Amino acid sequence: MARIAGVNLPNNKRIEIALTYIFGIGQARAGEIIDKTGISPDVRVKDLTENEVASLRREVEQYMVEGDLRRRIHASIQRLKDINAYRGARHRRRLPVRGQRTRSNARTWKGPRPAKAGKKR
Repeated sequence: MARIAGVNLPNNKRIEIALTYIFGIGQARAGEIIDKTGISPDVRVKDLTENEVASLRREVEQYMVEGDLRRRIHASIQRLKDINAYRGARHRRRLPVRGQRTRSNARTWKGPRPAKAGKKR
């Protein structure tokens, strides 16, 4: 089992897919990393050599991933809240931030609908 950026990569996945288990690495960035290291995208994580894992680690260190990225995102949201920006107020009230409608959707953000009194099903 390869451990990169503090994440245990699943053994039976192709390396191209397994790298996306790291927060901050999507499919496009995983492809870039594989191209730079020269590893075949079809190789499974369990078949990687120690040298290949080390080269992957070096390449992933070039990007902001996992804890550092999470802290940066949290700090950005906190900055919006502190300066009383509109987007910060939406975050604070747990409402959609990017202009989505809230009249008929946004159940994830707003939570379950309150039960109506006396309603029969």
